[in-house]
Amino acid sequence: MKAIIMDLDGTLLHTDKTVSEYTCSILRQCRDRGIFLMAATARPERAILTYHEQIGFDAMTTLNGARIILPHGTVENGITHRSVEAILQKVIGLPGIVLSLETAEGIFSNVSIPEWNAVVYEDFPALPTESTIYKILLSSGEKDLQPEVEKSLTSDTYMTVAEGWLIQIMSAAASKWNGVRAMLEALSVGSDEAVYFGDDNDDLESIRNCGTGVAVSNAIDRVMEAADHVAESNDMDGVARYLESCLFSGK
Repeated sequence: MKAIIMDLDGTLLHTDKTVSEYTCSILRQCRDRGIFLMAATARPERAILTYHEQIGFDAMTTLNGARIILPHGTVENGITHRSVEAILQKVIGLPGIVLSLETAEGIFSNVSIPEWNAVVYEDFPALPTESTIYKILLSSGEKDLQPEVEKSLTSDTYMTVAEGWLIQIMSAAASKWNGVRAMLEALSVGSDEAVYFGDDNDDLESIRNCGTGVAVSNAIDRVMEAADHVAESNDMDGVARYLESCLFSGK
């Protein structure tokens, strides 16, 4: 094991979005053994700085691979403005649509979302910024959006569903696995030398392709079926408990 790559929400973080001191202690022991620590998350960089201060990641894949922070620079995989405009034209009229754009200038939404610090923008489908657009986020309390959203996708975009309700549309170049590959290459680590921890759909490719894929027990069924091992849940510090068993068993 030369690299530990961790999803955050639902995996490393407790349900209340905290990281226990026990987990931080185990991760420090891993670093002391020369193991790289990396994050792979759907969150933007600004939303993980607290965890970065606690843990000190050597590299971070954010926004599902739309922005990758490496030791000596960043890689950005935004959606073309033409594709964003084409998608927005098709989805803006869906019933009860909650629409947000994650951009280099922050997040813009058609409704107030205080927990995201979103800027309310009322002129969709016109774009709110000329800067890089990393993600389109969609949800609705009135109907299942997935069939209609799938029809709106352009040839250079794809979608995933997080937590069973939040649709995320990204550039085809932006995925957690592409981010993981970039991080490993930057630190000269082979994928077979890495362990990946995850719980949701966007973790599936990395679970399958890293040397060891570990699902937490609260993961969706597809992830647990694909994983090499299943650890305890996020609220039971499953990542740290798995790593501790490896550290002290000599694996």
